[in-house]
Amino acid sequence: MLGQVISGAAFGAALAATAIHQPDIIVAQMSLRNWHMVTTFLTASATSTLLVNALQRLGVLHLSPRNYSTIGLFGSLDGNITGGLLLGAGLAISGSCPGTVFAQVGGGIRSGFYTLGGAILGGLIWSGLLRPTLRGRAKPTNEATAAKSEPLTLDAWVGTSHVAAIIAVEALFTSIIALITYLASPESDGLVGPVTGGFLIAGAQLVSIITRKSLLGTSSAFEEVGDFFMWAIGRGVRPKSYNAIALTAGMAAGALLVSLASPSARVVPEVAIEPTRAVLGGSLLAVGSRMAGGCTSGHGISGISLLSVSSFVTVAAMFAGGAGVAAIMG
Repeated sequence: MLGQVISGAAFGAALAATAIHQPDIIVAQMSLRNWHMVTTFLTASATSTLLVNALQRLGVLHLSPRNYSTIGLFGSLDGNITGGLLLGAGLAISGSCPGTVFAQVGGGIRSGFYTLGGAILGGLIWSGLLRPTLRGRAKPTNEATAAKSEPLTLDAWVGTSHVAAIIAVEALFTSIIALITYLASPESDGLVGPVTGGFLIAGAQLVSIITRKSLLGTSSAFEEVGDFFMWAIGRGVRPKSYNAIALTAGMAAGALLVSLASPSARVVPEVAIEPTRAVLGGSLLAVGSRMAGGCTSGHGISGISLLSVSSFVTVAAMFAGGAGVAAIMG
């Protein structure tokens, strides 16, 4: 329990310090007008990839790559693709993600409270309706066995060595960061710049490894809330875990501490997200992330660190969905 809270506090503080939780930053990124979010995201992912794989090789960690999320619609990765698209839409609509919403609440950002309410509603919908329905569409045994035999990591999928895949990912991410820095010069309204913020988030990943022997991921908190609700109304068994809830509570506390320690971190968002929009976006965040089996942190930072194919696919779908919805919204 304490490890969950400490890890969450470190993560929430890192998000608040770099101001990546600000709704206007997220909306502007989905509209391709501000590259602060992507710069921080790629820095965190690249650094976390080096960190996690070094600790795996040293035997400190023994983690498996993320499985494909399959919902029985069109192939093994249909949950990752569909969920990623919904998650991206939620980002563009709410100006938040399943992790930053807790930093928004901790930092006192008004729309964050409505987004969190919508995400909790999405968790109820997922646990009470969508998850049971999708489980009912389970594949026949022979198809499920074939899906499980598909390569889960980037190196196995491409057919190269693990080290070569890591080098390729690091080279790609570093090149993109350098290009963005040169062309767009992204700046932060927070206490640190985008690249430094990425290092801080990777530092929070290290705290999570030390205290929990696990990687960061936040969206399961909404499913846990949904499961507790279903149990409370007599439609499910008592959940065995509330680890994600404790982690995200720590995130709100960490962001609160940063805002109290440094008034300059309490930036008033330029983009005003209306309550109805925030609730809708929050619901999409929860449903999309659970359908995809992870979110911007679980897939985007932790899953990519393990070279999970499902994580790369989910992140690609997330940005495609977010950019598409942002273009439609104008």
